[in-house]
Formats: sequence, structure tokens, C-alpha cells
Amino acid sequence: MHTKKITVTQPEGLHARPAAQFVQLANRFQSTVKVRHNGREANGKSIMAVMSLGASAGAEVELDVQGKDSEQACAELTTFLGSGVVR
Repeated sequence: MHTKKITVTQPEGLHARPAAQFVQLANRFQSTVKVRHNGREANGKSIMAVMSLGASAGAEVELDVQGKDSEQACAELTTFLGSGVVR
């Protein structure tokens, strides 16, 4: 299990395109991905769940990644959230 707190730096936060890209990245891994924000938890592989968190730019979120590829998944998801880049 890997847990990491990270500040969302995408200008739109985890809404629309950044949320879709986060979910696409999370779905590349076998591990389960949970995202927490303001006491709420979402499945990191569901766009509707991630968007429902309402994590705006500058918000701190916590990733909880569990599974055999959790180290790589957590590292790549953390890099995405902290990069501020929307592809």
C-alpha cells in the first residue's frame, strides 16, 4: 500500500479533462486507487467519482493505492497531479 498527500496543480483542478486523464492513467494499473478530499473518498478509476470530490486547483488530496503495482501507480499519479500539465 502506498499513501501520498499531494496538491492539485492543474488550473481546472480535478474537473473535466484533468479528471478524465487522471482516471485513464489510474486504469493503466491493476492496483486499486482511492482519492480523498475534504473527508470524502472516491474510486480513482471512476471519472464521476473523481469529479464529485470537487478538488479545485490548490486543493490537497490524498492518494491511497493498493496492489502489486502500487508503487509505480502512486508515483505516476502523484507526478500527474503535481505537474499542472493537462495533456
